[in-house]
Amino acid sequence: MATTPNAIETVPQPLTALTEDERLFQSTVRKFAREQIRPYVREMDEAGVFRKDIIRQFFEMGLMGIEIPEEYGGQGGTFFQAILAVEELSAVDPSAGVIVDVQNTICNNALLKWATAEQKAKYLPRLAHDTVASYALSEAGSGSDAFAMATRAQDCGDHFLLNGGKLWITNAAEAGFFLLFANANPEAGYKGVTAFLIEREFPGFRVGKKEDKLGLRASSTCELILDNCRVPRENVMGDVGKGYKIAIETLNEGRIAIGAQMIGLARGALDHAVAYARERKQFGKTIGEFQGVQFDLAKMAVEVEAARLLVYNAARLRDAGLPFLTEAAMAKYYSSEVAERVASKSIEVHGGVGITKDYPVEKLYRDAKIGRIYEGTSNIQLVTIAKKLLGK
Repeated sequence: MATTPNAIETVPQPLTALTEDERLFQSTVRKFAREQIRPYVREMDEAGVFRKDIIRQFFEMGLMGIEIPEEYGGQGGTFFQAILAVEELSAVDPSAGVIVDVQNTICNNALLKWATAEQKAKYLPRLAHDTVASYALSEAGSGSDAFAMATRAQDCGDHFLLNGGKLWITNAAEAGFFLLFANANPEAGYKGVTAFLIEREFPGFRVGKKEDKLGLRASSTCELILDNCRVPRENVMGDVGKGYKIAIETLNEGRIAIGAQMIGLARGALDHAVAYARERKQFGKTIGEFQGVQFDLAKMAVEVEAARLLVYNAARLRDAGLPFLTEAAMAKYYSSEVAERVASKSIEVHGGVGITKDYPVEKLYRDAKIGRIYEGTSNIQLVTIAKKLLGK
């Protein structure tokens, strides 16, 4: 696959927004992504499988436990650092970005906030060291209406029996740990939803069909099957019936990370477009010398930068303990729109070769589509933003 390794920093980095430690962390992840992941991007996309050795390197670098405290084997870092990691990985391969995203901003964060001391001691060291985590909320009949779930949890005293199934579960093929939601009291509606900590080896639990997807092909997306899955009562996270609150708050943070994935993707597409515009010649000069191409590149750069600032702002608010719900929705909505537009325009800059697999931009275009759908569709984000504006 043709690559553009010299297409670096086409969009000025807002360095004033980063501390020296954050810049060092950012550059370390960027170097790793370009040197250790980029050579295998096409291979992983075509095979639909993410390399286990790269996931192992994620753990070795501490990228799977960024916010986990050092006492549990993590890095003791910040949410903002997790966002930087997702962005840098996604600029090379958005499939890599989403693996680290789900681990850190959804699963690890949920345990840090809601798990008991015993649950943290049991699971956080594993999540920091060698165990991939997965977040299991969606079902065939519950997408945007997340709490219309059919999976049931029967209270049997010292344990629960879970029955049902989950769909579109990211990281499921690789995961050894699942944060899974089931309804323990259907008569109570969403107030029966409960969060369970599931180990892959639990009796009655198995990973089912892996989806054959348009984009993010190296990132696994599978169904989960629960057939009288026995879960010890001590593996309930939070109170029974409070899972809806855990899910909502966790997804609000996860949306910022999807924004980071999308700005990374968009930056990667822009970098490839700029590099190609510098090299491709028509009518005796590079296409980058034509004003029409220059304007396209400039507009792409403006949109990427605007999206980045929205994402960074939401992440900073979260780290500061300030309200960020609306800002997260704005960041997720706008960055996903920008990613699709910039990836599409990058293909146009490449011309005919842009739609071939010899160049990486067609993959980024395929990867971009899901950004407007998962972890809350664009319409859901617009509803969230509008409610804030209208005081509802």
